[in-house]
Amino acid sequence: MTTKAIITDNNAAARTILLRILAVASCLVLFQGYLVAPLIPALTADLHAPAAILGLAVPAYTIPYGLSTLFYGPLSDRLGRKPVLLSLLGMMTAATFVLAFSRSAYMFLGIRVLAGLATGGIVPIAIALLGDLYPYEERGKPIGLLYSAMACGVMLGSTLGAYLNPLIGWRMEFMITSVLCGLVLALAVFYQKLFSASQRVTPMPFKALLSAGYQLLSGEKGRSLYSYVFLNGMFHSGVFAWLGYYFSIRYHLNDQGIGLALLGYGLPGVLLGVSIGKLADRYGRKKLIPIGLFIGALTVTVLIFHFPLWMTAIAVGCLSLGYDMTQPLFAGLVTSLGSHASRGLAVGLSAAMLFLGYGIGALTFQFLLQFSMNTALVTFVGLEVCLFLRSLFVFRKFK
Repeated sequence: MTTKAIITDNNAAARTILLRILAVASCLVLFQGYLVAPLIPALTADLHAPAAILGLAVPAYTIPYGLSTLFYGPLSDRLGRKPVLLSLLGMMTAATFVLAFSRSAYMFLGIRVLAGLATGGIVPIAIALLGDLYPYEERGKPIGLLYSAMACGVMLGSTLGAYLNPLIGWRMEFMITSVLCGLVLALAVFYQKLFSASQRVTPMPFKALLSAGYQLLSGEKGRSLYSYVFLNGMFHSGVFAWLGYYFSIRYHLNDQGIGLALLGYGLPGVLLGVSIGKLADRYGRKKLIPIGLFIGALTVTVLIFHFPLWMTAIAVGCLSLGYDMTQPLFAGLVTSLGSHASRGLAVGLSAAMLFLGYGIGALTFQFLLQFSMNTALVTFVGLEVCLFLRSLFVFRKFK
């Protein structure tokens, strides 16, 4: 399987436009995905369903999202990045719009499943496309920018989701989001020639595809890296999915109070994402990843204790920094696995592990809540501490 790059280093302006379109699209993927978690208390009241049911809205989106990436990554290797990416942008626009018309909790959950399937390939294909266009030694900055945009989507979604609900209602929030997705789709269609970097493709036979997947998962580096993507995703999603509920029961905040408390989540990525990428290129990802894991464990430890609200809100922002110093760096390492011909597959597997981790993490945290909030928090801190200690040895073999 071969690809022919059309956008080269000599066409920096075209790459810049393409990177911006990919960044805005990735921002909206995370924005509409993270709108839901802080809205769970409001959705519970509006759709007349218990929190245990509406709490499934997070895994109902993330698990189908993760599974679908196993399909979209190899499909983009086979058909090219452009047609798959444009199709997914269209499906995200439609799914987000339809979600606004949910009339029951089960209808809402069903549409969330479809939304997960519809958006599953956007970010992985964007990362694979950056891998096509930038050499490994230069990928930290563009991938950092992409994750900065994603962090912006997380921050705005988690904050505005709850804050705007009393003002315009959650249905209008999703309708406005669908309009924004449509505008990005229109922009991508207008500049569609820029997406032709991987258009000329010789299809990889199914047997060769399975063989490439097996090699990625069975190799020592791949096995270690994918397991970290999955488990770290479990940790961050499990905690974040229930932060709105945490603030409602621990500090008795209303929707707007929850939105303000979550304001710092995503902010470090917005401000520092590109800088973290540059540091990764300069000093190596293996030095930064353990620090990010330690920050994640430390900040969730703070949530266990009933500190003043302002301290807890700062801890939430620091939790986001822990994510920004791990998952984007994992993505950079993933683009170096395997061959150029199977990059879409490698990134797709990574996204699958990440979003399956997201879904399973939210479900695991929900299960532990039946014992107590602190039981869930302590368990997840223990998971991240184990990941941190092991990372001191695992990532020595990576650059």
